[in-house]
Amino acid sequence: MEQIRLSFPAHRALRGQALAGVVGSGDMEVLYTADSGHSLTVEITTSVDNSTARWNALFERLNLTNGLPAGKLVIHDFGATPGVARIRIEQVFEEVNHA
Repeated sequence: MEQIRLSFPAHRALRGQALAGVVGSGDMEVLYTADSGHSLTVEITTSVDNSTARWNALFERLNLTNGLPAGKLVIHDFGATPGVARIRIEQVFEEVNHA
């Protein structure tokens, strides 16, 4: 298991918290908690070693598309594909945005 900590400037504000995915599904779980700061802190626990570059690329892409919100994102990844990872992350942001 690898622990990855990332931080990105936030470009929008959300309120609340959300959960997407199920950690025991062999997939991934994403928990998001909004705050009033100026950055998005990401804590990833992954079964895929040496994947920091992949995660950075994913968040850079998300940032270009919609801008990242301020808060904390906790990810438990058990080998999800980059497409599934993006869907789960977008799901928590969407859920909080419409709560």
